[in-house]
Amino acid sequence: MLAKVYVTPKKAILDPQGKAIAHSLHTLEYNEVGDVRMGKYLEVRLQGLSRAQAEQRVEEMCRRLLANLVMEDFRFEIVEE
Repeated sequence: MLAKVYVTPKKAILDPQGKAIAHSLHTLEYNEVGDVRMGKYLEVRLQGLSRAQAEQRVEEMCRRLLANLVMEDFRFEIVEE
């Protein structure tokens, strides 16, 4: 199984990287861009687990290591390979 994990800054947290990207896109005349939030994308391959076990383990991984819960939100999806 493959866990696709998305980690993004919370809405209330200033995102200087996202602001810089938005500014650069405006400079390149992509004026339709309103806001950019820079995050992380991770792929975690899992073996020997049921779907329910995989979801539980990935949730734990995100809460304990992959996301800083004070500043970041996370979501994930489990896909069969």
